[in-house]
Amino acid sequence: MINANLKSSYAADERVLNNRYKQAFVYGSILALALFTLFGNDYLILIASQMGILLIAVVGINILTGYTGLVSLGHGAFVAIGAYAVTIFGNLGAGVIPAGIMPFVSVPLAVALAAAVGVLVGLPSLRVKGLYLAVATLAANFIVIFLIEEDIFAPWTGGMVGINTNVPNLLGWELDTKREMFGLIAVVGLVSLLAAQNLIRTRVGRAFIAIRDRDYSAEILGISLLRYKLMSFALSAAYCGLAGALFAYFYARILPEQFELALSLNLVAALIIGGMGRTMGPVFGVIIVVMVPEVIKVLFGALAGDSAGAGQLRAPLQQIAFGVLLVLFLLKEPLGINQIVDRILRAANRWPFARG
Repeated sequence: MINANLKSSYAADERVLNNRYKQAFVYGSILALALFTLFGNDYLILIASQMGILLIAVVGINILTGYTGLVSLGHGAFVAIGAYAVTIFGNLGAGVIPAGIMPFVSVPLAVALAAAVGVLVGLPSLRVKGLYLAVATLAANFIVIFLIEEDIFAPWTGGMVGINTNVPNLLGWELDTKREMFGLIAVVGLVSLLAAQNLIRTRVGRAFIAIRDRDYSAEILGISLLRYKLMSFALSAAYCGLAGALFAYFYARILPEQFELALSLNLVAALIIGGMGRTMGPVFGVIIVVMVPEVIKVLFGALAGDSAGAGQLRAPLQQIAFGVLLVLFLLKEPLGINQIVDRILRAANRWPFARG
């Protein structure tokens, strides 16, 4: 039985893609994304873009919940803050800042605003954790949506009816098609994923993991719980803010109802199904969360047609499917799809020798 892999240098130990299967998977995925951007049809581009936006937000949740061990049920609020902030900053800066430079100003501001609110929402984590922290973050989700819908902020947010978004312009290149936006989302998603992977290899990432495993022991060893818990909240919220900014650029109009509790629950469901505390977990989880409703829609449409009654029956089926998947993974494979894929890759890497 093989218990470990021999690594004869620090470079080999630090290497992220440490076997040929991982290298083939990553390089093959990049090539597939490039070809898909060029040749994918409009429907698949739409689905893939939704996956990319959701992926960035789930990577943020993974930093907080998967690596730091802090539960949040309110991260849909940070996606909303990113989406509305990039639109409001874009409108305020119109005519003052050149359109080709505006995304380079408004997106960082939106991400910074989401991170700042994340710090505020994270303050209760210093006193409570587990279920109580989840409820506290849930309240944040309701408060943010309530404020967006309030009449006093309606001149900027559009209130209940939402607000039209701006077309992103990168140095004179207007991304006015879904295909162009998918190219941007794919690049940002890949960079976000690699940044999160590298984060856990740094001092900050190791502090997050220490807090997750035993926070009191981590504090005794000199890790500041105040600093690192709030930093985890800020980074997590920043990722969600970035996802929100891309969301606003992708859709022509944003509405408060797009960022309500259902979005927060979808983010958590994707993380549980994909695998918490693993780099590829969000990728697998997002694929399942986005594709399950589409598969149900196709199958149900083939069996029951596209009538209004069939549509009313289909919506609960999607929620039931998510519930069943969550229960199955929590009971049978708490480490998610990522763990299943890891087992398959380890067996393939050691073939034809021991499979242990």
